[in-house]
This record gives sequence, C-alpha cells and structure tokens, in this order.
Amino acid sequence: MNTKPLNYKDGKKEIQAIPKKGEAMGTCATLNRKYICCNVQVLKSVHNCPFECSYCFLQNYLNDGATKSIDDIGTLIEEVKEKISREPRRLFRIGTWELGDSLALEGSTGQAAGLVKEFAGLGNAVLELKTKSDCVDSILNLNHRGRTVISWSMNTEYIIKTEEHRTASLEDRLQAMHKTANAGYLIGLHFDPMIFYAGWGKDYEKLVNQVFEAVLPDRVAWISIGSLRFNPEMKKKIENNYPDNRLTCAEMVLGDDAKMRYVKPLRANMYRSLYNSLRRHISKDNLIYLCMERRDVWDKVFGYHPDSIEHLDSLFAQSLYKRFGLINEP
Repeated sequence: MNTKPLNYKDGKKEIQAIPKKGEAMGTCATLNRKYICCNVQVLKSVHNCPFECSYCFLQNYLNDGATKSIDDIGTLIEEVKEKISREPRRLFRIGTWELGDSLALEGSTGQAAGLVKEFAGLGNAVLELKTKSDCVDSILNLNHRGRTVISWSMNTEYIIKTEEHRTASLEDRLQAMHKTANAGYLIGLHFDPMIFYAGWGKDYEKLVNQVFEAVLPDRVAWISIGSLRFNPEMKKKIENNYPDNRLTCAEMVLGDDAKMRYVKPLRANMYRSLYNSLRRHISKDNLIYLCMERRDVWDKVFGYHPDSIEHLDSLFAQSLYKRFGLINEP
C-alpha cells in the first residue's frame, strides 16, 4: 500500500472522510501580537480544497495535501461547546476556512449544513463559513437562527480569471450571495488579498459596486480588507506551480511576522481606495477592519486603530448586538 503523502495538487482529486483527531478548534495561525488580528477562532474541519489559487498558502503549509473532511460533526461540536463554555461572556466567532474552503466540498460532505444546524443552538458563538464557491443550495432552507455568517472572498474579475483557478466566477459568487442573503443569513465580505496590477483601482471600485447590487449593506455583518502576503519560501513554490503568474514580480518587504507584503505606501493607498469605494454604499455602523496590519496602517486608512486584538474582538460583538440584536444566549 502506498502511504506517501499526496502533494498539493494531486490531493485535490478526491475527498477523504476522516475522524477528528486531537484538538480541532484554536486560534487563527496568522495571529501575531505586533499586528492587529481579528481574534477569530478556527475549526479545522476541512483540509485542502478543489480550487487552485496561485497565491494559496496551503501549497507551502500542508505536509499531506490530501483533501480531507471530518465526518463526525458531533465530535467537533462537543469540543466547541466545551471551549466556549469557559468564557460565557465572550461571543466567539468561529470559522472553518483556515485550511480549506468552507463550502466547496458541501455537495459531497454536507458538513457545512450540519454545522449550521448545530450552531443555531449555541449561546455565545457565531459560525463563519467562508468560500470562493457558489455551493449554497444545501444551507438555504435551514433554521440558522442568525448564528451563521456566510462570507465570500471577493476579488476582481481579472484576478479571479488569472489567479483563482477553478473557483466560482464573480457572477456566480454574486448570485449565490444574493440567494443566501434572501435566506436570512448575514453576509461577510473579505476583499483579501487585494492584488496590485495595472488598472486595479477602477476594477476594485467596480467590484464594490457589483457586490452592493447583489446584497444590501444592512445584511453585511463585517468587511475585511487585506493585501497579498506570503512566506519568503513560498515564492519559489508559486513560481513552480503557476509559472505564468506575475505575483512574485512586485516590490515587497519582509514583515515582523515573516511574511512578504507590498511596501507600506502602496498597501495604504490600495486600502484607502477600496475603503472610499465602500463608504459610498455603507454607513459608519458597518464594521470594516484590516487583516493583519499594524496600527499605523489603520491610522493611515481609517484615521483610528483598535487598542488591542481583544478590543477589535469586542467591536465585533458590539456591532452584532447593535445592528442585529445578536446576544449571548440561544
């Protein structure tokens, strides 16, 4: 029997149902105290996904690239219940997307629908399912009780076509977003990673307009903005796996979290441009945050910064309560 671990691409060809082993819930791997992190908790329920984004960190992270999905939702929920019970006054945001796409495998696994049903009965937790797919049909008729946010990673049509291979088209994502909002779910928007290229400014402005033609601003729970970043050793893997891409040609600098990023003036300019486009559609009550950026970048973009990681975490809870009446009880 061949037990050699599958590589990143070969592992996308089939799905393995696996039992939960060890702890599945923990802190987002990108957390770094020198940057402001949103303090989301992650539930490692899927590993790898069928998509091939040229910038995906999984090509540098997974030791075994096999696509896996935990098949026993009960064991996942038991761990979630045990951990959230330790801090009953905190509203936990828990996502399943750290090591894969939350919905791309749904047609084969049904995992997301099972989690939505379970989270509907939890008192101090909100589930975030983040995707680049349009696989939402299995969750549209569920009694989610407002405890699940369906989020999309959004990028321009150019980036989807050139870098986000095998993902749902922009049109299909927008249609799925519209259907999901009509089913009563709150929507999350993640404009991350923003990628620099000729014409990026007008394209991201157009993207924002298209998003708010598909969903009303008052159904959006939160919005994140971030830019392309990766570990230095991943540069060669990107170039080997996707030799036609130009991502690694940009001028980048190494941050204290050991990730390469665009130089700060360029990042701040891109963020401000997108933020200004968003503000034409949303109110000041909509929560917008930067993903893994320092306080000075927040100041350059928004004119303020949260005091700490914990402060930003509390801003999420305050926003969900103020805007949607979501409180810590089932």
